[in-house]
Amino acid sequence: MQLLLDTHSFLWYIGGNPQLSAAAKALIHDPNNAAFLSIASIWEMAIKHSTGKLTLAQPFQVLLPGQLHLHRIKLLPIEVGHLQRVALLPFHHKDPFDRMLVAQCEVENLPLVSRDTAFDAYGIQRLW
Repeated sequence: MQLLLDTHSFLWYIGGNPQLSAAAKALIHDPNNAAFLSIASIWEMAIKHSTGKLTLAQPFQVLLPGQLHLHRIKLLPIEVGHLQRVALLPFHHKDPFDRMLVAQCEVENLPLVSRDTAFDAYGIQRLW
């Protein structure tokens, strides 16, 4: 199964945070699954880190590539088709990063690993 990780799911997974559900952790950890992290999530983390809203155990430029490699998490680029889909989404969710995740899930037919129930209004498959 292929999975798209919400930003908090990625951060909680790499940090061993107990807020990550056991089911979500098992899905990400399963070697038969392919976990993806959107470039939108990396952009979100970079902004939050630069403004002091996100503290990381290592420098951003060290932590990210190391954790992606360690946990076999692949990057999902932002494609024109994703942007075209964002332009058509209803505003159930106002956060631009989360709206991109919805568009990517729809275009790529990926379930989203997220605790955020606001995604449910879009009809995408949310795993938690």
